[in-house]
Amino acid sequence: MSPPKLTIHGAGLTVTGSCFEYAFGGHRLLIDCGLFQGSRTLEALNREPLGFDPRKLDGVIVTHAHIDHSGLLPRLVAEGYRGPIWCTKATLNLLEVMLPDAARIQEQDVERRNRRADRAGDRAFEPTYTVEDAARVIELARTVKLGEAIAPCPGVNARFWNAGHILGSASVEIAAGGVRTIFSGDLGPAHKSFHPDPAAPSGFDHVVCESTYGDRDRDEVTIEQRRAILESEVKAALGRGGNLVIPVFALERTQELLLDLARLINTGCLQGISVFVDSPLASKTTKVFWHHRKELEDLGSGEVFRHPSFHYVENVLESMRLNTVSGAVILSASGMCEAGRIRHHLLHNLPRRDSTVLFVGFQAQGTLGRAIVDGAQRVRISGRDVAVRAQIRRIDSYSAHADRGELLQWIKARAPISGSVFLTHGEAGAIEAFRRDLQKDFASVIAPEIGETYELSIGAPARRLKTGRIELRGVINRDWQNAYADFAANLKRELERIESPGKRAEAVTRMRAVIDELAAGR
Repeated sequence: MSPPKLTIHGAGLTVTGSCFEYAFGGHRLLIDCGLFQGSRTLEALNREPLGFDPRKLDGVIVTHAHIDHSGLLPRLVAEGYRGPIWCTKATLNLLEVMLPDAARIQEQDVERRNRRADRAGDRAFEPTYTVEDAARVIELARTVKLGEAIAPCPGVNARFWNAGHILGSASVEIAAGGVRTIFSGDLGPAHKSFHPDPAAPSGFDHVVCESTYGDRDRDEVTIEQRRAILESEVKAALGRGGNLVIPVFALERTQELLLDLARLINTGCLQGISVFVDSPLASKTTKVFWHHRKELEDLGSGEVFRHPSFHYVENVLESMRLNTVSGAVILSASGMCEAGRIRHHLLHNLPRRDSTVLFVGFQAQGTLGRAIVDGAQRVRISGRDVAVRAQIRRIDSYSAHADRGELLQWIKARAPISGSVFLTHGEAGAIEAFRRDLQKDFASVIAPEIGETYELSIGAPARRLKTGRIELRGVINRDWQNAYADFAANLKRELERIESPGKRAEAVTRMRAVIDELAAGR
């Protein structure tokens, strides 16, 4: 029987869209099926053909509930998949609220885009899947405990191991034909709130590891030091008289922030503040945390779930009323500012010089959040150009991802690794930097591209059988719309730097010529 084969359908040289096809003995298993998030070019991949026939899959394994690892499961079902979907119990409970929410966001986002005046006459967008498709995913789910052996398809055995990333997250060990492979999923940092450190066995032929922070080491910060940093940021922001807007991921990041804010309020470090959690999904996921509270660390007396200073904003009218307030702390999803109510709050607070936007999570290339963090003077939100006058701040110590040193430590702890290390789930620069580090200790380090297929043998480097999608190189993480908004906003000022009116006209003519040339495909 031929060795197992691995095909990369997502998270190749980009952070999102995790999806790996594992084939052995005529059977096919999918590890994760996530949404691409980020630039418009990247998001367009969610509507392209999947690259495989869902009806021919024997099983699906989900490492954790984040949408970039699970968000295309409803499309899988909509296109005919009817097999089991394996995950931990906590992951299933989170998917029960996250997948319907993702479907509703898509439906609402499509409706909003189609209504926009600047899209009049364009072809109408359609949602990738519906709420009904999301419900069918839950019906197919089967839960598994950490360390428990399962057979997701004939000839293939699997075990889940704690990844320390979010509630329910797991790394997945796969064994078939004598070949042992482990998929890291997303790995959490050491000493993260709520969860023990990542753990898994050693001695693999191949390791598929995430690389989100493969190019950087964060300063070592204790939970107490992190809270002191947050305290300083909150006081400084509210001292300016405006609001403090924090884009958050509804799952895990919201709960970590609430835990720290509750402790700061209870100890008197922060007084008289009002915290608005403007994300129905964050409210629902917080209830899932409460349900699994016995599995979590650092909860204390449970302040994260109930506190008089916390106000959960459930409906749109309540959310809109926050436009009239000042001096509030507003936590709103999504974390990269690509969808949800956070865009509404940015629309009203970015132009305010007295307001502050505090980023506490990773911002992928091409996202609105990345454009703001990178210093854009204007951004485009819901068809409008918005001036960025607010204070832009960032705290890196809330990351749910292991940094470079922690990733290195995790991979080395899986040794001996007799075959290849695959680096996925990272931007090209981060992966290349991490690859150079790993080559000091491992002979075969591969940065696969979307579309590539590899043969996984016992005790030998993986062999590439199929090349990837070359047309995606260098473009999947770009977002021309935010770049356009910033360029257009400053164009007149830049032209005025040219002293000669004639040369200004020449510059405009040249720009038009470049656009015409590219539009004609020359």
